[in-house]
Amino acid sequence: MTIRPLIALALAGLLLAATATTPQAPLSAQRITQTVRELTDDFYQGRAPGTLGEERTVGYLIGRFQALGLEPGGPGGKWVQEVPLLHTRLGAPQRLELATPKGAMPLMLGTDVYLSTLQGADLATVAAAPLVFVGYGVKAAERGWDDYKGADLKGKVAVFLINDPDFSADPKEPVAGKFGGKAMTYYGRWTYKFEEAARAGAVAALIVHDAEGVGYGWNVITSPGGENYGLVSRKTSLALQGWLSHGAAGQVFAAAGLDLGKLRVAARSARFRPVPLAGVTLSAAIPAAHEVITSRNVLARLPGTTHGDEVVMLGAHWDAYGAGKADAAGRVYRAGANDDALGVAGMLEIARGFVGGAAPQRSIVFAAWTAEERGLLGSEHYAENPVYPLGKTVANLTIDVLQTAGRAKDVVLIGKGQSSMEDELTAAAKAQGRYLTPESLPERGLFFRADHFPFAKRGVPVLLMMGLAGASDLEQGGRAAGQAWIDDYTGRCYHQACDAWDQNWNLDGALQDIALVQSISWDLANSPRWPMWKPGSEFAAARGQVGR
Repeated sequence: MTIRPLIALALAGLLLAATATTPQAPLSAQRITQTVRELTDDFYQGRAPGTLGEERTVGYLIGRFQALGLEPGGPGGKWVQEVPLLHTRLGAPQRLELATPKGAMPLMLGTDVYLSTLQGADLATVAAAPLVFVGYGVKAAERGWDDYKGADLKGKVAVFLINDPDFSADPKEPVAGKFGGKAMTYYGRWTYKFEEAARAGAVAALIVHDAEGVGYGWNVITSPGGENYGLVSRKTSLALQGWLSHGAAGQVFAAAGLDLGKLRVAARSARFRPVPLAGVTLSAAIPAAHEVITSRNVLARLPGTTHGDEVVMLGAHWDAYGAGKADAAGRVYRAGANDDALGVAGMLEIARGFVGGAAPQRSIVFAAWTAEERGLLGSEHYAENPVYPLGKTVANLTIDVLQTAGRAKDVVLIGKGQSSMEDELTAAAKAQGRYLTPESLPERGLFFRADHFPFAKRGVPVLLMMGLAGASDLEQGGRAAGQAWIDDYTGRCYHQACDAWDQNWNLDGALQDIALVQSISWDLANSPRWPMWKPGSEFAAARGQVGR
């Protein structure tokens, strides 16, 4: 089934190059399927960064790009951009408990609490650190909001809620509409909350899990198995960071004589001040394996002609979760067939259509990112160290998880009102006979959860194609069928070993969305247009800062 020897890979590449078509050529579900089945084969060991699986994946992707006739797109004429990462994994706790006014409360790792570390220490240690509830953990001066109120958190454990302060608010509450309502802002993301707690000097940080607020269940929270990755260039004060289960959180607050339900309401006020959990301290000693690894972004370039210094960038992430515990079917590799082997396959199919014909006016860069699943680390590293100036980057288009339930009458828009890329998508969808539907699950904060986001933060207009943003209006079964697909995927297979290629996949809808990315990117690469942020977008000012 799979391509192994280098000779076989070269022959396959020659066939691909020989059959290269124009950008208007039909996309091939068969080729996309072949790529997905290749990348999810056990040979690639689940494609975790820093493993033999990465070496094999990177080699395969370089071979595919070479076979298409693309140029190396990395720094110094290389195919890769190196990404130094700190890789950690917690072991079995030597000690993990809370001291409370009602006595000791042992915590079961993986059941009551989920933890990881981004410090390179042999033992992740927290010594009798007091817990402090800091509401939603938000500091947003432009919105007149500060949950910290200058509180000294050095040596303490910050405990906070997920999502934004107005997420659960009644429309009559003063906070309603102050953030994004049901549409999560960056302040609602767990990554932001940990960063803010570290800036405040906390020794640990815990988020109270709420499936509705975060957009996924406890099984997704625990799926990394105590493993974490971070950019070597970034340091943190947090010895431990993670989540409290909903049930455990209620018990912890009750032990301190506090009502978590009432505090949830209180935290929706700008007048909220941090609340110490009187008499509750955390003590932990957990062995941690740690290493510095060099992972890789894979970059390929189709050079432009008249405006070759301007870049349209397409991206998808090659990484998945590697090996884990065997599931009921005996599968140990969490190889991410949909998340995001399908996105990589779609990007390669788009590239196939772009080569062999007339060259674009602007250059087109294809990026296969590392460590997306670990916090967008590969794309973040690139955005901090761009190979092509961000001021010359026209747009970033990202593919990450596509629905596999068939053709859709609509296309789900993520990030409504952000940029003119919405208008590009509207026009391209209309040409397909489709209409735009704003994301129906904005509380999941998908605009902040994929590899386009590091570019958005720095002012580059972006477009994300992701099938998890809302139920598609499927030609067969309508929106109910679209929701059924989301419920099945997120509830059963998201970040699990069962995210595997399935012969029952119907890729017709995925092909529609891949074709949209193909059409928009090719059009921008042959146009003088510069997509712009819409008035009111928080990213508009950043565009000027990168020279555009």
